[in-house]
Amino acid sequence: VRLVESGGSWVQAGASLRLSCEASGRTFTRYAMGWFRQAPGKERELVASMSWTGVDIYADSVKGRFTVSRDNNRNTVYLQMNYLKPEDTAVYYCATHTRRFSSTSIYANDYDKWGQGTQVTVSL
Repeated sequence: VRLVESGGSWVQAGASLRLSCEASGRTFTRYAMGWFRQAPGKERELVASMSWTGVDIYADSVKGRFTVSRDNNRNTVYLQMNYLKPEDTAVYYCATHTRRFSSTSIYANDYDKWGQGTQVTVSL
C-alpha cells in the first residue's frame, strides 16, 4: 500500500488549501481514511476521518473550516481547508485504516499505512 500526499504550501491566515492523498495497492473503497497532523513538539492528532461509507468526523479545532471527501474512482481522499489559522501549521498525513469496511476512528493506532506527509505553514 502506498499513500502519497500533496497540496501542502505556505499561505497567509484566512487562505484555503486542498490536500490530496492518492492511494494504491489496497482496495481503497473498502477502508476508512484519516487525516492527521503533527506540529513541532506536539503529538500527532486527528484532523478528520471518513469511513468507507462516507461518514465523516472532525477535530473540534477544525469543524466548520475543514472538509474531508473521497473520490473512489481516483483512489484519492481530499482535505479542503478553509480559513486557515497559524495554529493549523503542521505536517499533514493521510492514513488508511487497518480493517476493511471500517468506520471512522480518532486513534492513530487504528491506521496502519501512512503517507510521507505534506507541510502546511500558515502565517499571519
